[in-house]
Amino acid sequence: MWNYEKRLQYPVKITQTNPKIAQIIITQFGGPDGELGASMRYLAQRYTMPYKEVTGTLTDIGTEEAAHRGCQ
Repeated sequence: MWNYEKRLQYPVKITQTNPKIAQIIITQFGGPDGELGASMRYLAQRYTMPYKEVTGTLTDIGTEEAAHRGCQ
């Protein structure tokens, strides 16, 4: 059985905001080359894969990419 505890590995204390850096970080997660986009590409490719042995691998990679995004 798994116990998921959502916490940071290292404590973070933000003293001032930086919108430009925040925008760059957000695009890495949700942009066209981000984690969510990669997850959707892997999961979509599994349906057109002619080899059944590879389908499971694409599913595993896609779900792992989704986990990076926090889509649980």
